[in-house]
Amino acid sequence: MAPRVSIAFPMYNEEENIRAAVETAARVLEPLAAGNYEIIIVNDASTDRTGEIAEELAADDGRIRPFHHKTNRTLGGAVRTGLANSAGELVLYTDADLPCDLAYLSDAIPLLDQADVVIGYRTNRREGFKRWLYSKVYNLLTRRLLGLNVRDVNFAFKLFKREVVEAMELHAEGSFIDAEMLSEARRHGFRIAEMPVVYQARQAGQSTLARPRVIIKIFREMYQHWRRRSTNPGIQ
Repeated sequence: MAPRVSIAFPMYNEEENIRAAVETAARVLEPLAAGNYEIIIVNDASTDRTGEIAEELAADDGRIRPFHHKTNRTLGGAVRTGLANSAGELVLYTDADLPCDLAYLSDAIPLLDQADVVIGYRTNRREGFKRWLYSKVYNLLTRRLLGLNVRDVNFAFKLFKREVVEAMELHAEGSFIDAEMLSEARRHGFRIAEMPVVYQARQAGQSTLARPRVIIKIFREMYQHWRRRSTNPGIQ
C-alpha cells in the first residue's frame, strides 16, 4: 500500500500561482499515493486573493486543507504551521511557485529506503553575482557552524519521514527554517540524502528572499539556533 503523502505549501500573495501549484500537486500525487494524500496551504496573512482561492479549492476537494495566519509570520512560521498540521507518513515542503517539477517525488520517495530526509539541489542555478555571493557565504556558515555539508541548504524541495517531522524542534520564523530543519534532523541522527533537480524560475509573484531585512533575520536566527545548540547539553 502506498504511503500517505502530505505536501505543505507556505503562501504569501500567491494568487497567481496557487491554482497551478495545487493542480500540479494533485496530478502528481493521485497515482503516486493512490489518492491517499493531502495538500496543505498555509496562507500567511496574504493581502491578495490567496486565502479566498484556497477556500474555493478546499470546497471542491476535502484533501486540500487551508490554514490562515491572521498576521504575517514569514516563511518559517508558515512552514512550521504546515508541518504541524500534516498527517502523512511522508511530508514534502515546497514553494507555491514550484521551483522544480513535483514529478521528482517519484525519484525522491525510493531514496527514503536508505535515508530519512531527501533534499533537492539545483543543477542549473541562474543568479546574479550578489545572490551567488550570498549563497556561497550562507552555505559556508551552515557548514562551519551547523555541520551541514549539503549542496543547496535553502532549496525548497525537502521530503521528510513522519518521525523526522515529529522529532524536529523548530523556532525559526524567517528563511533560516530550511537550515534549521536540516540541523534538527542531523541532531537527532537522521540520515539526509541529496538528489539533483532542474530548477524552474519563478514565473509569477515575487520572491522576498534577497531583501536585506530577510537576510539579516536569517543570520540572527542562525546565531540563536547555534547558541541553543551550544548551551543546551542535551543537544549534540
